[in-house]
Amino acid sequence: MKRRDFLKVGGVGLAASTIAAPAIAQSMPEVKWRLAASWPKSLDTLYGGCEYFCKRVAEVTDNHFQIQSFAAGEIVPAYRCSTRWRTDRRDGQYRALLLLGQEPGVHVRHGAAVRPQYTPAYLVAVVGRRPGHAQRPVERTHSMGIPTGSTGAQMGGWFRKEIKTIDDFKGLKFRVGGFAGNIIAKVGGVPQQIVAGDIYPALEKGTIDAAEWVGPYDDEKLGFVKVAKYYYYPGWWEGTGQGHNVINLDKWNALPKQYQAVVETASRDTFTWSPASTTTSTRRR
Repeated sequence: MKRRDFLKVGGVGLAASTIAAPAIAQSMPEVKWRLAASWPKSLDTLYGGCEYFCKRVAEVTDNHFQIQSFAAGEIVPAYRCSTRWRTDRRDGQYRALLLLGQEPGVHVRHGAAVRPQYTPAYLVAVVGRRPGHAQRPVERTHSMGIPTGSTGAQMGGWFRKEIKTIDDFKGLKFRVGGFAGNIIAKVGGVPQQIVAGDIYPALEKGTIDAAEWVGPYDDEKLGFVKVAKYYYYPGWWEGTGQGHNVINLDKWNALPKQYQAVVETASRDTFTWSPASTTTSTRRR
């Protein structure tokens, strides 16, 4: 074949491919969601995971499926995501299932991985090799959860005074989330539910005596080391902190199948991005 003939044929093939790609993209429906997160923007590993997830969904769908993320308090308070859906304000949420008080078993199995064998590596393996395990309906809230991030083993928290015996917990006002608060109460402590941005001033003023959050990197970002002298680990109540995309069940069922697959894939990407981001961020410090 002559070189000019080859270029003509090749040019036709190239033109056909450039015409076909937009045609495929145009067949994808335009979908826009609003995603409320439980964390402030200052936490670049937790809220950063929310942003990463939204970016991946947009990239894979050529911006046809866009999810706008909102930090805690921007459209709903951090702890108001779990009990009732208001579809005029949000379609999904990125949060920790351990705060779903109506479903204690969700905390143990999926929200905090209380069982010792539930390490981050184990959870990544479960999510990757057993896709059906990823989708966990939360019936009382008419939603479903997809694992979307892991922060590893949680620390035991920051304390204004030294803890020497179990009796030191009596009367201790402890900011602690989920079912761990029930255990603290059993030994005489006073569990407190306080959102991330309010923990530091509460510790500083002595409104609370202790607080747990996540781990060294995020705890330092929130400044706890400046107002609490004693740091204990590990946090037995959260062997592997795990974030979830919690999605309105009606919204999920209305998604095209290919978009459901995109959400699952982007969630899985974020699941591995989160612990890697936490590890590298800690090393940089």
